[in-house]
Amino acid sequence: MEKLLDPSLSDAEFVMLLNQTIQVMYTSSSAAERNMAQTLLTQVQEMPDAWLRADKVLDEPQSSQPTKFYALQLLTGMISYRWKALPRATAETVRSYVVNKVIALSSTQEGLLSERVYLNKLNLVLVSIVKQEWPAHWRSFIQEIVGASKTNPYLCENNMVILALLSEEVFEFSHGQMKQDRIVELKNQFNDEFAMVFQLCQWVFKQADTLISTHKSLVCQSLQTLEKFLMWIPLGYIYETDLIEDLIKFFGVPYLRNASLRCMVEIGSLNVTTMYAVQIKTLLVNFMKTLVSFVPPTHDFHNVYETSDEEAQNFIMDLALFFTGFFKAHLSLLDNDENSDVQTAIRIAHEFLANLSTVPDIEVFKTCLEWWHRLASDLYSNECHPSVALLRSPLMLGGSQGIHNHILDGTNTNNNTGDGSSAMEGQARSGPSRRMFYAPILSAVRRVMISRMAKPEEVLIVEDENGEIVRETTKDTDAIALYKTMRETLVFLTHLDTDDTEHIMLERMTKQIDGTEWSWHNLNTLCWAIGSISGAMGEEEEKKFLVTVIKDLLHLCEQKRGKDNKAVVASNIMYVVGQYPRFLRAHWKFLKTVVNKNFEFMHETHPGVQDMACDTFLKIAQKCRRKFVTTQIGETRPFINEMLDNVSEIIAELEPHQIQSFYESCGCIIASHSNSQERDGLIVKLFELPNQSWQQIIYAASSSGNDVLKQRDTMKKIVNILRTNARVAGSLGPPYYVQLKFIFVDMLKMYSLYSEMISLAVQSQGVFATRTSDARNMRSVKKECLRVIEAFLSTLEHKDKDLVLRDVVDPMLEPILGNYYNSIAEARDAEVLSLFSEIVSSMKGLDDARIRMIFKSLMSCTLDMIRNNFEDFPDARLNFFKLLASINRYSFPSLFRLDENPAAAEAEFRVVVDAIVWAFRHTERNVAETGLTILLEHIQNIANSEYVGYWFQRYFRMILNEILSVLTDTLHKPGFKLQSLILMHLLGIVTSGVLKEPIWNQDNSQDNALATSNGTQPPSNPLFVRNHLMQTLSSAFPNMNEAQVLETLRGMIECNEEKAFKGHLRDFLVQTKEFSAGDNTDLYDEERQLQQIEQQKQEAERLARTPGLVAPNAMPDDGMS
Repeated sequence: MEKLLDPSLSDAEFVMLLNQTIQVMYTSSSAAERNMAQTLLTQVQEMPDAWLRADKVLDEPQSSQPTKFYALQLLTGMISYRWKALPRATAETVRSYVVNKVIALSSTQEGLLSERVYLNKLNLVLVSIVKQEWPAHWRSFIQEIVGASKTNPYLCENNMVILALLSEEVFEFSHGQMKQDRIVELKNQFNDEFAMVFQLCQWVFKQADTLISTHKSLVCQSLQTLEKFLMWIPLGYIYETDLIEDLIKFFGVPYLRNASLRCMVEIGSLNVTTMYAVQIKTLLVNFMKTLVSFVPPTHDFHNVYETSDEEAQNFIMDLALFFTGFFKAHLSLLDNDENSDVQTAIRIAHEFLANLSTVPDIEVFKTCLEWWHRLASDLYSNECHPSVALLRSPLMLGGSQGIHNHILDGTNTNNNTGDGSSAMEGQARSGPSRRMFYAPILSAVRRVMISRMAKPEEVLIVEDENGEIVRETTKDTDAIALYKTMRETLVFLTHLDTDDTEHIMLERMTKQIDGTEWSWHNLNTLCWAIGSISGAMGEEEEKKFLVTVIKDLLHLCEQKRGKDNKAVVASNIMYVVGQYPRFLRAHWKFLKTVVNKNFEFMHETHPGVQDMACDTFLKIAQKCRRKFVTTQIGETRPFINEMLDNVSEIIAELEPHQIQSFYESCGCIIASHSNSQERDGLIVKLFELPNQSWQQIIYAASSSGNDVLKQRDTMKKIVNILRTNARVAGSLGPPYYVQLKFIFVDMLKMYSLYSEMISLAVQSQGVFATRTSDARNMRSVKKECLRVIEAFLSTLEHKDKDLVLRDVVDPMLEPILGNYYNSIAEARDAEVLSLFSEIVSSMKGLDDARIRMIFKSLMSCTLDMIRNNFEDFPDARLNFFKLLASINRYSFPSLFRLDENPAAAEAEFRVVVDAIVWAFRHTERNVAETGLTILLEHIQNIANSEYVGYWFQRYFRMILNEILSVLTDTLHKPGFKLQSLILMHLLGIVTSGVLKEPIWNQDNSQDNALATSNGTQPPSNPLFVRNHLMQTLSSAFPNMNEAQVLETLRGMIECNEEKAFKGHLRDFLVQTKEFSAGDNTDLYDEERQLQQIEQQKQEAERLARTPGLVAPNAMPDDGMS
């Protein structure tokens, strides 16, 4: 097989060996043989002239289909990378060959059917050539393909496929695949010549009556091709021709129904001006007349969907897409039309949509949901928003039941005889209120939303595939996103008619109580819906509603038997009460009742119940915390005192992680106390139990030796105590210092003792000692000690900085840093790096002496651990650069003074620069991005410092080369934004004139030649950089000619505006061989991020405008909690 690489091999031998090699790769039972064949085929692909044999392979009758596919790959590679380097005659020969191949295969029915896969791949090759040749070297392409299509229906069908592919390549997939000006050129050319393509489609459609019986696949393919054009063609082709009339006609033909509907999906979603208002209204009316002729509005989509074939299911999905897209684009226009046909069409279409919303397929439901969200939001904004003085109409409830029966129960309110035609008869809506017009439909939608409500993130108890109630093990992100949209929709629907929402929910709750509709699913969706509308009612309405709901749920909890039933009811009680902090804050007795009930659930050992009880208590503590530290009416003391008296009973059956959550909640409550003396007393009381255990361990260790600390149970107890402290430190904030002072000295001693034990074990057993369970437990204690301190420092206030530096930071420098430095790599804890990063950040920088101590203890030894490969010590790697980033940001000048000896300081600084380079060369995205961020901040700091000349003389060229290396390496595409910013800053500083010293080596003749353009110009830094870049890029990308490289350089050096600079770099990268055929979406990552930031800002403003849209637990503290 190796002979394949021999260029002197005859064509016949090459084809024979290629067939054999590909057969081995696909059929051999030996993995070694398959790998060898794959390697060999890859080497052949890399041979520059391998494509010259492609025609011999394709023309050989004995070539297998996989072999032909491989030959097409060779051809595609040449077209993508080397087409422009071909002599014109050769390019035209290749083009003619491919065209003739396509024609030969697609001119008969047999070719279309039997060679479909091969023909499709040939079509792709032809489109690749068109992208290179058209219009400059193949101006008649469109004319030729249209003309040929009219000579043969089979050829026409395949040409339709080619035109569709070309449209996709130019208008959908071109981003990041071609230069921006080339994309514009092709789009303009396609637009200019589209008239001929459209005439071809019309030519087919006018013969449709005949073709449906003789060549119906051509009509279907023409519709599928037209669909690809509709998103970009001029609107006149759609609205000023017979196209819509043809599509409506084809919609009535079963074989063409889905293809024509797909076209109308595209047309319906186009935003157009009012000049086409008549055509748009006619489209909807005629569409609905045709639709109801074969599907009545009462069609049972819900039950029919699961038993339907794929074509019928696609029709249902496309129907939902048509309605939602059409109404998004045109409803405001249609709503202003009083014509009875238009209004009836709107009503019937929405009845269809409400019916489609019951389809079990989640994607169909999401499509419908998106429209209901938009419609409800629009109605609220225009008719219910506080700025609109409209009262809720009692008439809305009267119309609700009728439409519900019509849509969901199958009752035909139109007295339809069965053919669906009478569904289009009706009255135009009366009165000006859109809200009243849609009221019956929206009542049906409320019922759908309530019955299908998605599971909120807070609910941890789910029904598994076996019908058993279990604790959720992983977060369902799709369900969370769906819940968010459903929640917002139901909030808007509640604002539109609170009475109807309340009526439906309480009616369904009654049916849970009396058992007529009892099921876990029904109760869950109902309670999730109830929880989702928190804040959407007025306070009085909410109070009346919630009192009923909570009483019913508590009654249901007492009524139901069986652990699973009780667990389901308990989870719903906890979820609902957790969603209504406003109600709980205003009604102390209810708050106290639900909290005590929550404490009861903490004793319920069914999986998930205790976790949810702890989560709910934390949520209540965060939103109602002041109620617990204030003496309420009818009480003799604050409830927090009562809780702390009963801590041991409350947490008796909780697991350690649940106990830690409970303590975090208590810390949150105590932090709200305004009296510092009383607050400190509560903190002492809170920690009575853990401190008793802590002191018992300390006493046992001091009285009977340190062996007690080696016991596994002891270490687990210490870890749990420390984790409890860390959780409270985070929620309590600066007041935690009261507790930290109590344990700090002993905790530091314990850290040192365990460090010594691990070191002794390593001395006697070597590296293996670090892998034992005892060593892992000891390291867990050490890590938790570090986390307690870090959690406290993360909440540090500026006024406490000096105190904490003296009493906390300084005492731990020596034991922690010394142990880290002296330990073997496998025994070092990454948490040390994270802690000292937090120290530098929270202190807003440290003095030179402390930075030197941290650097010498942590930096070099950690770098030795992580720079041998990209896999070992991942936590240490991330935290190392986190620490470096903190020092660079807050103690930047100290980086140049890392040793009192200037030579040693320079060597240490070189370590810093090498570390940053190593980081941004990393293939792990987080590490690479951190490295680039550090470098960008570093360069910005350098530019404004006294070290700018020194840095550019010693490090500029190395950094420039390294940034160019990752910029042009496809593995580092996600870093494009930061890479381009760094490059722009580097070149900007050089060209700004800030640098007074030469940045090249004046003792090097090659450098001097670059700085003077071989003695033809006066030496300068900009000239040196320009020539250095010219040399570097020409060498790295031989496929780019001198003019392309010069154009690239001009833009890089002259562009000083960020957006233009990045656009220029993208064009350069797309031209390089490495990027031209890949997925380059990461190059546009920054635009997506900026767009996301702006969208998030607009989203926050949108949510804030409507009561209930911001989840209660996501709302900022209003001072009332």
